[in-house]
Amino acid sequence: MAILKILTYPEKSLLQPSVKVDGITDEIKKLVEDMGETMFEAPGVGLAAPQVGVNKRIIVYDSNAANPEDDGSSKDFTALINPEIIHSSGSIVSDQEACLSVVDYSADVNRYETVVVKALDIGGKALEFEAHGILAVIMQHEIDHLDGILFIDRISLLKRSIYKKKVAKLMKAQ
Repeated sequence: MAILKILTYPEKSLLQPSVKVDGITDEIKKLVEDMGETMFEAPGVGLAAPQVGVNKRIIVYDSNAANPEDDGSSKDFTALINPEIIHSSGSIVSDQEACLSVVDYSADVNRYETVVVKALDIGGKALEFEAHGILAVIMQHEIDHLDGILFIDRISLLKRSIYKKKVAKLMKAQ
């Protein structure tokens, strides 16, 4: 297994839609393992393939992220291949949502409270499940990555422009 480099805004490839995975090969399985290891090392609760420079519809997430009793010591993750949200309902504000690809920034983001996700597991088995609360937020956030959307695209224009100016200033200083 290997720790992968996480791409950060303003990397243009983060804004590109990802392509469907046609078959779950050994290469895909290795990528999934590396993504899981990278996510925990970062540390994060979710990671999408575009964040590590792979334009494929694959996400991994911390299997225990929604468990209030989890102390963070378990390194169990779940991979979803070609995930899509097929139903959503309710609304919540994701309090101070952050992203491994949007460095040093967090913001409140309006999200659905419940989503139904359809995907394949790493074995190629079709699955469908309902996610609530934090797990629903993780699903929306990571699937957004697969569509070329960052969480900063879901906040006010003013807050987004302040962040973009901050990044531009930091890049100029380098």
